[in-house]
Parts: sequence; structure tokens; C-alpha cells
Amino acid sequence: MAYTLTSPCQHQEEIRKSRFLTLAGHADSPAAAQAFIDQFSDSNATHNCWAWKVGQQYRFNDDGEPGGTAGRPILAAIEGQEFDQVVVLVIRWYGGIQLGTGGLSRAYGGGANKCLQAGERLQLVARVHCDCHVQFAELPRLKARLSEFDVLIEKEAFTAQGVDLELAINPEHFEDFTQLVADLTRGREALIAP
Repeated sequence: MAYTLTSPCQHQEEIRKSRFLTLAGHADSPAAAQAFIDQFSDSNATHNCWAWKVGQQYRFNDDGEPGGTAGRPILAAIEGQEFDQVVVLVIRWYGGIQLGTGGLSRAYGGGANKCLQAGERLQLVARVHCDCHVQFAELPRLKARLSEFDVLIEKEAFTAQGVDLELAINPEHFEDFTQLVADLTRGREALIAP
């Protein structure tokens, strides 16, 4: 079971005179994760260390801290709490006292853990993607029932004959939703897997 964040969250703490600000947010693609990092990194800070995970892809960066003491512990916090589609940025303003490699790992990983624990999480559901065509008059009736079957519209295109829909369906409701489409269209349409 994997989770993501419903909204950005943050955690701030001071450790031996160094100030750490941890920011975390949802990122559904590597590009979105990089945009988050670019937006919130502070060029006046000593270090902007980060990690993100999107499906099987992940990246992390120590930004000048000793290798393996920042990015990897942040990624471990993401994976340890079963997060996916998440980016975490930890900004450090150096306070003049060395923390050592163990202290750095605890500071970065601990900040990421506390930030993610404070965030509001949403369970990610693997969805079945399919296409469907409905007539104009059927569209409002179909849309009124989508939440009942945990169906998301990814794309809709209006044509002269009606509306072409790209849908993402919770696998638990796939058969029931297929029956609903058949009933609404009087058997004329069926769900088509791309």
C-alpha cells in the first residue's frame, strides 16, 4: 500500500545551532519533483538536500554534505513511511558546529520523517485505464455516478458524435462500472482498454 501527500507540509527545527527546514509535497512526475525543488530551494542556505520517489524512479542529492548523509536518509524516510509520488527538500543553514556523519544522517532523515508524519496522507490506488464514448445526453448521467465507482476522467474530447473519455478506474469497481456504461448507453458502448 502506498501513500502520497494531499497538500504540502513542513517541519522546522534547530540542531546544535544549525537550522533545518523540511518541506514536502506531492509530485506525480520527475519534472514536478524538480520544479518543487527549484521553487523552494534557498540560494542563501548552506545546503539544499533533497530526495523524491515517483513509482520505480527515485533521485536524491546531498548538495555538498558528505556522501550518503543527507539525500539517502531523506529517501529512506520516504520509503520507510510507504510514500510514493512525493518530494522532500531539507534546507540547512549552518550554525558553526559540526554534526558528524551520524548526526547529519539523523538530522536529515529525522526531519524528513517528522515532516511526512505531520502531513495529510492519501492512499494511492492502482487504476485501470480505458476509453469510452458516450452521447452528449449520456454524459451528465455518467458524470453524476463517477464518484460512486471511484472513477477519474483523465481526458474528455467533444466530437460531432458525442464525447470521447479517457478514464482511470479503481480495479475493485471495474466490472460494476462496465455494467453501468452498458446500461446508460443501452448496450451500445463498452469500455475499451488502450
